Amino acid sequence: MAKTAFLGLGVMGYPMAGHLAAAGHDVIVWNRTEAKAIKWASDHNGKAAATPVEAIRGADFVFLCLGDDPDVLVVFDAMASEIRKDMVIVDHTTASARLARELYARSAEAGAAFIDAPISGGQAGAENGQLTIMCGGDAEPFSRAEGVMDAYGKRMTLIGESGAGQLAKSVNQICIAGIVQGLAEGIHFADQAGLDIAKVIEAISGGAAQSWQMDNRWETMRDGHYEHGFAVDWMRKDLRIALDTARSNGASVPLTAMVDQYYADIQAMGGNRWDTSSLLARLGRSKG
Repeated sequence: MAKTAFLGLGVMGYPMAGHLAAAGHDVIVWNRTEAKAIKWASDHNGKAAATPVEAIRGADFVFLCLGDDPDVLVVFDAMASEIRKDMVIVDHTTASARLARELYARSAEAGAAFIDAPISGGQAGAENGQLTIMCGGDAEPFSRAEGVMDAYGKRMTLIGESGAGQLAKSVNQICIAGIVQGLAEGIHFADQAGLDIAKVIEAISGGAAQSWQMDNRWETMRDGHYEHGFAVDWMRKDLRIALDTARSNGASVPLTAMVDQYYADIQAMGGNRWDTSSLLARLGRSKG
């Protein structure tokens, strides 16, 4: 079993670190709010560190699951003095490919490996150990980390060199944005036309219109319940990263830009913490 450190115990990180402990790995955790780390240690018979540098001391694998580029950089700087040869640092934060490449280079200077490994599957995926993990970096350290990430991942794919995992996550979020908007408009159309939404979904979900979002979100959308997944604030952060990258690489993503502004409308409605399916709310279907 591996000696691991897990830094960042949000709605995703807390259960992910728990799966590592349940799989028998030696886990020490750190969180900006220390009380949460102490609670995790109590829940999982583990250990909590007061600082990032204390958490990673002697670790073979270091996992980060934080908020955004600035958060990752602050924590990386704080733990830099303990980064050592053959350590594998895996960043599960959805951050920029630019930052991933910077931290890959800094890790390499110390003889360590850095893998950008953003995740998809939401809180339920983290709790059930069924996350999809998109990775960028070198094959050998990825192979080592893969056996540890298996504790909470159902699919781990090395996309390419450093930064490729973050770019793949942007692809994921671009696709989701368009699918959810299409589903919202479809439900809105059915409602306005006086159709039985449940029967419509039953009819079309077995065909080309089917999607994970349709299968898992149509009913809560119909009922105006938006407390079931990834928050609008976080989706806007991810779309900002995707749109910034598109501007730099010349990709044309007009639908993504439009849906990003629709999410801004949701924020203006007070829906910052609603899940991403709340796109329906701006079309006139009230929140339940």
